[in-house]
Amino acid sequence: MTGTRLGRILGPGKETSLKKVLLVVVGLVLLLGGVIFTLQGSGAMGGSAMSGVTFWAVAGPVIAVAGLVLAVLGLRGGRARSARHDRAGSSLT
Repeated sequence: MTGTRLGRILGPGKETSLKKVLLVVVGLVLLLGGVIFTLQGSGAMGGSAMSGVTFWAVAGPVIAVAGLVLAVLGLRGGRARSARHDRAGSSLT
């Protein structure tokens, strides 16, 4: 049984899948925001105070990459981690 309150509410295993979904959703939102910031900063998308501002042209790709990393981590999930954990656990016994 998981020790967190969320784990007790959702049941075993559900907390991990909820975390994965949240990572993917937040990652995709950041990715989309980063692309929009980049387009506005570079002047390709007008209509805001951010249009044509170099800061957003530079910050946008950084935000987009951070979002992509979060989404990939959420998609990869616990498979790689649990396999590593299983190998570490088997060497202890």
